[in-house]
Amino acid sequence: MITTLLVANRGEIACRVFRTCRDLGIRTVAVHSDPDHDALHTRAADATVRLPGAAPADTYLRGDLIVRAAVTAGADAVHPGYGFLSENADFARAVLDAGLVWIGPPPEAIEAMASKTRAKELMGIPPLGEVTEADLPVLVKAAAGGGGRGMRIVRRLEELDAALEGARAEAANAFGDGEVFIEPYMEGGRHVEVQILADTHGTVWPLGTRDCSLQRRHQKVIEEAPAPGLPEELTRDLHELAVRAARAVDYVGAGTVEFLVADGRAHFLEMNTRLQVEHPVTEEIFGLDLVAQQIRVAEGAALEADPPLPSGHAVEARLYAEDPATDWTPQSGTLHRLAVPDGVRLDTGYGDGDRVGVHYDAMLAKVVAHAPTRAEAVRKLASALDRAALHGPLTNRDLLVRSLRHPEFTAARMNTGFYDRHLTDLTKPAPDPYAPLAAALADAHGRSRFGGWRNVPSQPQVKRYVMAGEETEVHYRHTRTGPAADGVRVVHADARLVVLEVDGVRRKFEVTRYGDELYVNTTALRSLPRFPDPTTQLAPGSLVAPMPGTVVRVAEGLEPGSSVEAGQPLLWLEAMKMEHKITAPVTGTLSALHVAPGQQISVGSLLAVVQPT
Repeated sequence: MITTLLVANRGEIACRVFRTCRDLGIRTVAVHSDPDHDALHTRAADATVRLPGAAPADTYLRGDLIVRAAVTAGADAVHPGYGFLSENADFARAVLDAGLVWIGPPPEAIEAMASKTRAKELMGIPPLGEVTEADLPVLVKAAAGGGGRGMRIVRRLEELDAALEGARAEAANAFGDGEVFIEPYMEGGRHVEVQILADTHGTVWPLGTRDCSLQRRHQKVIEEAPAPGLPEELTRDLHELAVRAARAVDYVGAGTVEFLVADGRAHFLEMNTRLQVEHPVTEEIFGLDLVAQQIRVAEGAALEADPPLPSGHAVEARLYAEDPATDWTPQSGTLHRLAVPDGVRLDTGYGDGDRVGVHYDAMLAKVVAHAPTRAEAVRKLASALDRAALHGPLTNRDLLVRSLRHPEFTAARMNTGFYDRHLTDLTKPAPDPYAPLAAALADAHGRSRFGGWRNVPSQPQVKRYVMAGEETEVHYRHTRTGPAADGVRVVHADARLVVLEVDGVRRKFEVTRYGDELYVNTTALRSLPRFPDPTTQLAPGSLVAPMPGTVVRVAEGLEPGSSVEAGQPLLWLEAMKMEHKITAPVTGTLSALHVAPGQQISVGSLLAVVQPT
């Protein structure tokens, strides 16, 4: 029996595994990098071991350090989570060689399936060799790992070499393996997968289907189970193919077989030899704890002959610290508060007051709703996200809510091109027009008392805020009966609650302040000083960092005096394990270049200046 388990991972998945370990009476050990020294997963564990450094290559990808940590801490088992070393056969062998229990499939199964090229060969699907115009579009894809990293869509042959180079670099950084391959890119299909669970006694359970078609950068955003609208015959085919893939490599434990469903047929994509991020939707409909099942299988327990029957529908949304409107730019900063209404499941690796850094994935949490029908589950999740308290970095919350309420999604007619078609409309700012007034009234109450009035009309009070990226100005007055504003009746105003009546309808506004950041219900604002600081102005053509991160490369031959074209790539930043391209805003001359490869930069740092022609 396992008594002490180390999770070779961080964040949400480590916390998720620890939760099950507590239920099973198993002691827990966390590993952490230096930026994660006080992260939620370290606080949740019974013991912790430091991995010196910050970069994944120095910490969470160092299998030797993690195995040593497990032995030193007295663990008798290792759970890899997902990402990092979860599909690394050498790491699995190192764990077993150290006399520890590996919570995962045999190393031979990982080797056979973790490399997508070898997996396709095993399933009789060879990758593309020489790419021609007739093969386009194609997808450059990392052979190891997942999560959308190391992927590039190529629609023109002249873009292929750059896509290969970028995918190799991103894959090597995320997984320690820069191997990539090329496959046809099928547009308009649905991403459907089958969860499998296998024991050491020859039983393999196909645990239904999941639809993961809503993706950004080939990384899933919203997932659901079961996949809606699939014919029974196709569902049976998917189950049979998934079981066949598992049996082909003598699979043990939890895994996922992924398909692209197009024209009523299932096309094999890959098998992920680990637990998936979206496993909670399967847990919800089958009433299972998949982590507990992984542990029991690793201890030698046998599964029942048939899996339990599913019930209802579950939908999961991945909550990211990112700005979907600006190429999904990751965000960082202090997460002051994260809370969702009762009735939905929240899996997170952050607590209130934790800092969202730049070294790792930008996912804050997963929010999951389960209900008897798909329509009820979707409505329940959209409502919970809409009312969630999210105080801190900008998130994709609004995008998630709008996606869940989009008619294409509610009718289950979505496919992997959903965001290509709808992103612009889904990210149009729609802030609450009365939020600035509520903020101003709450702010005024907190700083001075209302009620100071004169026999002559008072001058309007003015407050300025930034809301949805735009400056806005709000006016109100002090009167004998309290504050007043044109077209609005102020029913109540204090530092935390403002009640306004507009056209006979009363609305409540809860106001929370953290320095110059304010949150009015779900609307974020930043208060501006009365007199702007002139030293903060930048020269025209200045390029500033949209996020903190590392400069990974600069365009070849680029130096002050170089001529550049609008939209031309100038440099690449790496933040939260993803590369982000910085392009010239206008056609002109590069008059200054303030960064070099390897340099760490903070958000707002001046990168370069392009003098317009």
